[in-house]
Amino acid sequence: QGQLVESGGGLVQAGGSLRLSCAASGRTFYDMGWFRQPKGREREFVAGISWSGGSTYYADSVKDRFTISRDNAKNTVYLQMNSLKPEDTAAYYCAARLYSGSWYYTSSYDYWGQGTQVTVSS
Repeated sequence: QGQLVESGGGLVQAGGSLRLSCAASGRTFYDMGWFRQPKGREREFVAGISWSGGSTYYADSVKDRFTISRDNAKNTVYLQMNSLKPEDTAAYYCAARLYSGSWYYTSSYDYWGQGTQVTVSS
């Protein structure tokens, strides 16, 4: 059994920053990602990171503003979000996958956290 727990969400003004954390437990997770789901819309890929941290992937909408990183000693993945915009408002979810596949599809991931809300005011 594995578990992912997100934290760090909140309310921030446009242009501000937040750092989300995802604490993993119960097993070793290799490839991990962040997704987000605005209210009334489908869940979408935000960022992904390989086990070593040597490979990272971003959605075009967050590239150059968000940074994904990980600390394997702490079993934690982070999402640093800068220059936040109102359109970044969503529930953010941490995800982990056991097998290789597309980084961008929710179906590629086997474990999900409960989500943390990020609200960006204009």
